[in-house]
Amino acid sequence: MHLEKAGLFKQIWHFVLHLRWHYQLFILSGGFLLGGFLSDDLTVIPFVIQFLNVHLLLFGGATAYNSFWDKDEGPIGGLKHPPKMRPWMWPASLILQFIGLGIAMGEGILFATIYILSMFFFWLYSTPLARWKSHPTKSLVAIGVSTGLNSVLLGYLAAGNSLLSLWVFVAAVGASLLLLSLYPISQIYQLDEDRKRGDQTFVVRYGRKGVGRFFIGGFSIGLTLVTLAMGQSHLRLSVLFGLVGLLILIVGQSIVRSLGSTQADYSKVMRIKYGTSLCFVCFLIAGIVLKHLRIDGISWVAKLLLE
Repeated sequence: MHLEKAGLFKQIWHFVLHLRWHYQLFILSGGFLLGGFLSDDLTVIPFVIQFLNVHLLLFGGATAYNSFWDKDEGPIGGLKHPPKMRPWMWPASLILQFIGLGIAMGEGILFATIYILSMFFFWLYSTPLARWKSHPTKSLVAIGVSTGLNSVLLGYLAAGNSLLSLWVFVAAVGASLLLLSLYPISQIYQLDEDRKRGDQTFVVRYGRKGVGRFFIGGFSIGLTLVTLAMGQSHLRLSVLFGLVGLLILIVGQSIVRSLGSTQADYSKVMRIKYGTSLCFVCFLIAGIVLKHLRIDGISWVAKLLLE
């Protein structure tokens, strides 16, 4: 009995690892935070609840769902040594997403609809019935919509808005391109496993040079769109955002060029993704604090950057 319990607890821990919550919070949270920043007002408690819902239940559940079908043996994003997935983990990953949907319904029909749309694209991305992950263009659409575009829209709605403006959509497209510019980089060290499965991922189809070009193009256009959207209401902060993004682009480009196609480059890839994403996440958290939270002692910074 003791051994059975130990084995069950170990499986549960392995499932938690496959949720990759640290990856969701540190790499994929920028879009949601951008939506909160762009909002004129922010209702803190609903925003935080839905932030955790989207990243822990929706993104976490979808990541475990994808891991179940991939059955990776080598490094994957945010998990260098992925443990074996068990049959019960497939329904468990779906249950998490549906629990999240229940929480999402508390924010209204539009929020829940966008949440469902993300779930749908996550399933198309992973399930063998569609397996968009194995197609370079379809995979970009699935990831771009589910974790990029929709993330910004969900953040904006969770902040307390009921309608979506044109510039929010512009920012959402920009955030999606920023995210997608980093997406094929993760496939470089998964090249051998993807070929074994027969997945025609972006790097399998276009090679490392194609990944490098896509990073520069996607990141540049995405950075421009987000900067323009920010500039509609906060010119100085948008200029600062653009300059920070330009510096990240220059550094990231040099690292991408140095990447090989072996698992030995896993650490380099993770440094690019964590470094790039954390810069934007920290920037946006600071922006939200300055714009929406009235804290004594930093009001002069808010006036300087936001007015």
